[in-house]
Amino acid sequence: MFTPVTDPVANSVPLSALIALIPLVVFFILLAVVKVRAHVAGLAALVTALIVAVAAFGMPVDLALLAGTEGAVFGAHPVLWIVIMAIWLYQVTVLSGRFDDLRRVFDMIGGGDVRVQAILIAFCFGGMLEALAGFGAPVAITATMLVALGISPLKAACAVLLANTAPVAFGAVAIPITTAGSLTGLDPAHIGAVVGRQAPLLAVIVPLILLFILDGRRGVKDAWPIALGTGVAFGVAQFLCSNFFSYELTDIVASLVGLAAAVLILRVYTPRGRDQARERLGIATVKTGESLSSGRIVMALFPYLLVIVIFGIAKLWKLGVNIPAALAATDVKIPWPGLSERLVDAAGKPLSSTTYTFTWLSSPGTLLLITGLIVALVYSLNDDGGRFRLPFGTAIREIGVTVYRMRWAAATILLVLALAYVMNLSGQTVTIGVWLAGTGGFFAFLSPILGWLGTAVTGSDTSANALFAKLQQTAGVNAGIDPNLLVAANTTGGVVGKLISPQNLAIAATSVQLDGQEGTILRKVVGWSAGLLLVLCVLVFLQSTPVLGWMLP
Repeated sequence: MFTPVTDPVANSVPLSALIALIPLVVFFILLAVVKVRAHVAGLAALVTALIVAVAAFGMPVDLALLAGTEGAVFGAHPVLWIVIMAIWLYQVTVLSGRFDDLRRVFDMIGGGDVRVQAILIAFCFGGMLEALAGFGAPVAITATMLVALGISPLKAACAVLLANTAPVAFGAVAIPITTAGSLTGLDPAHIGAVVGRQAPLLAVIVPLILLFILDGRRGVKDAWPIALGTGVAFGVAQFLCSNFFSYELTDIVASLVGLAAAVLILRVYTPRGRDQARERLGIATVKTGESLSSGRIVMALFPYLLVIVIFGIAKLWKLGVNIPAALAATDVKIPWPGLSERLVDAAGKPLSSTTYTFTWLSSPGTLLLITGLIVALVYSLNDDGGRFRLPFGTAIREIGVTVYRMRWAAATILLVLALAYVMNLSGQTVTIGVWLAGTGGFFAFLSPILGWLGTAVTGSDTSANALFAKLQQTAGVNAGIDPNLLVAANTTGGVVGKLISPQNLAIAATSVQLDGQEGTILRKVVGWSAGLLLVLCVLVFLQSTPVLGWMLP
């Protein structure tokens, strides 16, 4: 039997925490400084975490290895399953020839300005996907779409990673907040209302940063009204929906409002320097040629409209038949062999994280497979007089091609999730959290860092809340700080941690075919992650004082 503790080294939490940080330091130094391939960095970090778990935290060798195997399986399903299916869906549209039409559709919507198109795709459409799916699907899908628009792979990867921050707190029908509520006993609606008074600040800023990433200061100068208008509309909708309507539906409403605001602004405002921006970005001007028929427009948009419909039904439909509950009922819970009965808490109960849930039908990856099969069938039957030709069998064979192309990225994802599970189940991650929580009233400033760290390690804001929500609540009670504020801060801090999550870096790199260049992407986005985290730390600290305490519900 093994029970994780937070002070295994010399009965010292600070010393134990510093040792627990070693695997993460190894990973990020190898990735960003030494510049080795991501799967090599992941393997080195995993080995380091296993050594720390056994030698410093006293975890039996077999349990440490079993923890790694559970993490690797979770990395395979649902994480890798989602990414493979998202990229395959995109490949179906490319092989059919319909993606060229989609580019022209976005040209019409964005007035031919690729910067505006990128905001609509990465921020608005990506926010909708995050609201319904999460778990890397928004990054995978929107990254491939930006590359198809002609944006360079590196800029596309950085842009979608950044755009994926604002909606994460309310992602997958707000499951991070629901999880935090269930673990702490706090009202999730109240936690969501507090998050709705923090996350909108990011929503306002993110589209402007997107412009800077894509086209530098000139892009911000040329097109800031559309970016600011979209961000403000998104943020206001997040605030209103999370506080006065439904925290679960926040991102869905915000994405639609942001998109509507962008369309309305474009009716009265045209960003400057559209053609010059294309030249700077090395994107050829799309030839107008023949006008697109309504049928071709529908077929071009069909895969992504179908994604919204299928995920909407799977996650939200409760009229007559409760579809989300029915799908969830098919989940298979598997106590991890050799681990669940021996890894227990202080009360002797098996840790919930040692039970693996096989979401074979409810997984976003399976929903993407269903979407792709329908799209492939429709495309095979509707070839517009031979103009677009995609035999159904060719589409199916592309799944194998996608799996082979992703082999190294897959290795990275499996290793990174194995690393996360070893650190979590041995007590390393929580030890770091307890160390940070021992700072009294100043903990309000540090509180978002826990969420940032948890999401950076696990790639999931939900997992970050599973790790630290209870700790945040306890620290708040002991320090005389509103526990709802700190639990919300954990959620919002995780939003910017996703920017540098190894899992998300691997997904982004694979989606734009930059396998092995995760370190390059990390160096491009780590500054934005740190900067936005600092903004959140200051905001939460001031919200814990009379200065901004009035912001809280």
